[in-house]
Amino acid sequence: MIRPLLQVSAAVGALALIPVTTGAMASVDTSSYRELDAFMDVYTRVKAAYVEKVDDKTLIKGAIDGMLASLDPHSSYVDALAFDNLRLATDGNYGGLGLSVTQEDGAVKVITPTEDTPAWKAGIKAGDYITHLDGKLIYGGTLDEAITQMRGQPGTKITLRIVRPGRDKPFDVTLTRETIVQKAVKWEVQDGIGILNINTFSATTAADMRAGIAEIEKQLGGKPKGYVIDLRGNGGGLLNQAIEVSDAFLTHGEIVSQRGREKSDIERWYAESAIRGDLTRGVPLVVLVDAGTASASEIVAGALQDHHRALVLGEKTFGKGSVQSLLQLGPRTALRLTTARYYTPSGRSVQEGGIEPDLAVPQISDPDYKTRPVFREADLRRHLINETKVDNAVLEEDTKTDPRFAATPEELEKKGIKDFQLHYALQTIARTAAPARVAGGGAAKAGKR
Repeated sequence: MIRPLLQVSAAVGALALIPVTTGAMASVDTSSYRELDAFMDVYTRVKAAYVEKVDDKTLIKGAIDGMLASLDPHSSYVDALAFDNLRLATDGNYGGLGLSVTQEDGAVKVITPTEDTPAWKAGIKAGDYITHLDGKLIYGGTLDEAITQMRGQPGTKITLRIVRPGRDKPFDVTLTRETIVQKAVKWEVQDGIGILNINTFSATTAADMRAGIAEIEKQLGGKPKGYVIDLRGNGGGLLNQAIEVSDAFLTHGEIVSQRGREKSDIERWYAESAIRGDLTRGVPLVVLVDAGTASASEIVAGALQDHHRALVLGEKTFGKGSVQSLLQLGPRTALRLTTARYYTPSGRSVQEGGIEPDLAVPQISDPDYKTRPVFREADLRRHLINETKVDNAVLEEDTKTDPRFAATPEELEKKGIKDFQLHYALQTIARTAAPARVAGGGAAKAGKR
């Protein structure tokens, strides 16, 4: 059986997921054989006449890569090196930097750094380009070669040259590799509000989140004022975990649908209200999103938004609305192939457009937020077109600075605000929860039932 894979790209020191299956070959019609004759003709002439001898492995690998390069940017051939990188990332016992990266026009581009990893601590940001490793130019090489170089023994150092759009000059960052063990869910309590920071959708994410909710309620001695579900920088993962996480906050209704090439090829998943119900018992929810919120994370944000169960706050998400299946071809090779699109409960596809937040809140505590360009699915070459996209043209755009978001990073730091979006989310829940406490009969302490 094919396990759907919902994530953005390759990981360096972050969790990657390997659904493994045996796929059946698609039927080949007569016209296909004629095209294969043309391929064999080119192959034979290259073997016979190229200026240098070329081995069969190099030519076949190049042909496979070229075939998949004509599809969307998430379909690829996973050779032995790439397969080992995925396996190592899944094991989690290796030295890495904590970067999710992709390749754009031969350059290695950062999708997002993983929280609490060397790259995150060093301030590497989404949209940065890595041009050199230990002084050697990596432009034009393969993504997996760059990933392999960035991995290494924990405690060893590596220097990355970073080109950041908006800055005049490149700069070097020296990082010390660490053993990357990404915790799927972290939780904390601030001002009687539970914060669930979901970093990835691995096999234990839903269970870890439920455990976090239980611990938050235990710490508060009862029900909190509300929850912030932080999905910023979460590049996705397993579909079933996104469904379970959504189900934890819903009592009924569809969570997501998946539609393949044929009109009849539709699967739907629903909240299992009779089994679980809403674990948070209806308290206010805010979902934090940004341009790094992708794929499985967008399923959660879209489901809770469509059911009006949560307020989505932050910035427009990445916009990856496709499903990849990893089809095992050999002991150390596989085919990562886009096999379906997914849709939110209202029938929206987030492909290209992403999830628009209910409340747009910029991360003004980041000094680079105005100058750093944002990288999303629509920026990728050959990305799938959203066939259901509706043109929501704005008749007149207000370009004035919203006074709520006029503070500078320096002013916020003086007030002790390091994460403005999280601060705003906590304030929003506090304002939402306050009337309910008054209506309920006065100033009872938060957490008391």
